[in-house]
Amino acid sequence: MSNTETHPAEMKCGASEGDVPAAGIEVLTARDVPLGGPRAMKVRRTLPQRARTLIGAWCFADHYGPDDVAGSGGMNVPPHPHTGLQTVSWLFSGEIEHRDSLGTHALVRPGELNLMTGGSGIAHSEVSTSGTTLLHGVQLWVALPDEHRGTGRDFQHHAPVPVTLDNGTVRVFLGSLAGDTSPVSTFTPLLGAEVSLDPGATMSLDVDAGFEHGVLVDSGDVRVDGDTVRPTELGYLAPGRRTLTLTNESAATARLVLLGGPPFPEEIIMWWNFVGRSHDEIVQAREDWMKGDRFGEVYGYDGAPLPAPELPNAPLKPRRRAR
Repeated sequence: MSNTETHPAEMKCGASEGDVPAAGIEVLTARDVPLGGPRAMKVRRTLPQRARTLIGAWCFADHYGPDDVAGSGGMNVPPHPHTGLQTVSWLFSGEIEHRDSLGTHALVRPGELNLMTGGSGIAHSEVSTSGTTLLHGVQLWVALPDEHRGTGRDFQHHAPVPVTLDNGTVRVFLGSLAGDTSPVSTFTPLLGAEVSLDPGATMSLDVDAGFEHGVLVDSGDVRVDGDTVRPTELGYLAPGRRTLTLTNESAATARLVLLGGPPFPEEIIMWWNFVGRSHDEIVQAREDWMKGDRFGEVYGYDGAPLPAPELPNAPLKPRRRAR
């Protein structure tokens, strides 16, 4: 998914951030971002923001739907570029057609992971299919570490088998949880899973104590180690926990996406759809996109590529984490 903001904020994220104590959680609220067009569907963005810019290597989180595409027009994101990251597409309902400059033509379906590696540069488009009535899911980005951010383009697909537990189910799309391990490769240790909790149920999950975690709630009120995280909110937990206890305080099934990874040791600069390390690098990536080279062609999309926003007049500067 593209960041379609016309004036995207630059952010320098990573090693400068502090942690909150392991005893509590930090609850982040989302902001609405239109996905382009006069009837644009809106996404709820919880990462990055001033309060927190990274959870492990997870650097971007958009949560959308359930969106009635008859009213919004659904998702129609023209070809756009990415550098220095991997995109993670995960749906709860609906279907999205993905095309990229690697030559991939794939469908994103509920419960199936599509992971695209941008590395030194890739372009892709995303369009909800004609048979989609309700579009609902998350789009996530993972920052690549410096030694791998020039890696080649790649695309991976995985349909995890649900793990049935006493009080719900877990679908592990990245990393390991509840006895299941995803075969999808990443460049830093990561955890990504969809968790469903039965009404009123409690689930305890063994997690890596070296990971920080994020609990993005889609439906239901979920108590996380004593603190309640409500729909559209993202609860951040610092490293130090070996067990994560989740309780569904609702009378219906609750659903959440659990993210995790060790604190990312590098500082990154994010602007528009680029993850880099310096102002000059971002400027060069934008120039390359506007010239039409480096990122390759996306074939099969009916329309023009997405133009890059104008760069700010001043050099891109860090936006520090609020303390």
